[in-house]
Amino acid sequence: MNKKIAVPVDNHMILDGHFGHCKFFAVFEIRENTILSEEKIVPPPHEPGLLPKWLAEKGVSDVLAGGMGNRAIQIFNHHKVNVFVGAPKMDAKQLAEGFLNDSIQFTANYCDH
Repeated sequence: MNKKIAVPVDNHMILDGHFGHCKFFAVFEIRENTILSEEKIVPPPHEPGLLPKWLAEKGVSDVLAGGMGNRAIQIFNHHKVNVFVGAPKMDAKQLAEGFLNDSIQFTANYCDH
């Protein structure tokens, strides 16, 4: 099964805890639980509700984030994108690999809006 996983990251490809204001997204293309490719893309300037639609248009199927507002989660769900919040702050590729092999523990959403 093909997937595309997006992770909000900082300059060093580490999970950025603030989804809506991250500097980049690491996007991983997955086939049969194997990472085929990865890219680092610059999101458009922050505007409420824009990022979920933008990532959905890029074919993203899953988003791994530390925290995210409920409205953004609703918009992702509307576009059939799965959202996993409470991800640990770590290297984005290791996070994606851990997600694929079920070795990552997700905790509570640490966004308060």
